[in-house]
Amino acid sequence: MNSSKSLTTNTFISLICLLFVLSGAHAQQLPPTQTPYFQYSKGLEMTAPDSLFKMNIRFRMQNRFAFHSPFYEDRLGLDQIEARIRRLRLRLDGFIYSSKLTYVIQLSFTRGDMDYDVTQFPNIIRDAMVIYQFSEKFSMGLGQTKLPGNRQRVNSSGDLQLPDRSIVNAAFNIDRDFGIQAYYVENRFVLRGAISTGEGRNILSTDPGLAYTVRGEVLPFGHFSNGGDYFEGDLMREKSPKVSLGITYSYNNNTLRSGGQLGYYLYERRDIETRMADLLFKFNGFSLSAEYIERNSSDPLTFSSENELRYVSAGKGKNFQMGYLLPSNLELVGRFSRLVPFPEIRFLEEEVSEFTIGLNKYLKGHRVKLQSDITLQNLNSFQNGSHNKRQVITRFQIEVGI
Repeated sequence: MNSSKSLTTNTFISLICLLFVLSGAHAQQLPPTQTPYFQYSKGLEMTAPDSLFKMNIRFRMQNRFAFHSPFYEDRLGLDQIEARIRRLRLRLDGFIYSSKLTYVIQLSFTRGDMDYDVTQFPNIIRDAMVIYQFSEKFSMGLGQTKLPGNRQRVNSSGDLQLPDRSIVNAAFNIDRDFGIQAYYVENRFVLRGAISTGEGRNILSTDPGLAYTVRGEVLPFGHFSNGGDYFEGDLMREKSPKVSLGITYSYNNNTLRSGGQLGYYLYERRDIETRMADLLFKFNGFSLSAEYIERNSSDPLTFSSENELRYVSAGKGKNFQMGYLLPSNLELVGRFSRLVPFPEIRFLEEEVSEFTIGLNKYLKGHRVKLQSDITLQNLNSFQNGSHNKRQVITRFQIEVGI
């Protein structure tokens, strides 16, 4: 019995040794191990040894304190303290099999960034787009991303001069949607178009109506340095004046949301038109931008069977913003915004105007910065007679990203 066990053990050990020798001999014939190529100029970038794919990983977060202080009989009070992570984003982009076939993925992880109060589920996917570049001038994409809307919306929320976009953008932007987009870039002209569902982010199904969006941009003095027309502030300190003029038209057919791709759900479907125009100027640290947006519907009011009312957010707004970047990378910023509802919903929405002054300190461009601003907000309500309200909003924000 013992001799049998010993024989079995010796045989097993001999087999292990033989496999070890054979595997060592085989390993000597394998090519040397290849590792991905890494670089860190824009986040963490990995390229496969055979160059068949590339992935760039970036994150950013915005941590904010804000104080809302309304006026009570000309006395300033404190109504709300806002302390939260405003945004926390993860972005992946790169190419697959060919540098012409690129992708963009962006995820969000904070409640406000997921539209949770409207959707009632964690709506984390912001961008999921595949793009094919047919030539240097023309490319097309399929998936979900920002529509070619107003300039401030097209700019990343991480590339803003103030802690957040204007009230005009908040009310009338057309945000993200799923569909087909086309991009055409000429020497001093940019044209973008989209055909999309018109229902917003991450929907399960849609109605027969679609959204059609087209945007054109003219750059009379040539392109901005390092894509400077798509981030706020003149961080590149343009050596010569640069100007971009943009115009957008969007028609959303048969939508069920108050803002087309955004907002609460209406009781009946409506057609919505949105018109936008914007101007951008940069030179030697000085930046100036202006926007006008108008949204309309032939019949903005909808009613339930119990005669409850919901309506399209129809109106117009204008926004002016100016900044100057000092040699110390401190930036002074001023903004004026005004929002006016159309007569059909005048007694349902407030007229709002805001005057904002901001101060930024750029530590690593827009990737690492300290921001603060103070806003005087005037609200004029026509419900139950005309009356005015005023409040001061103070915000402090730190942004960190790669």
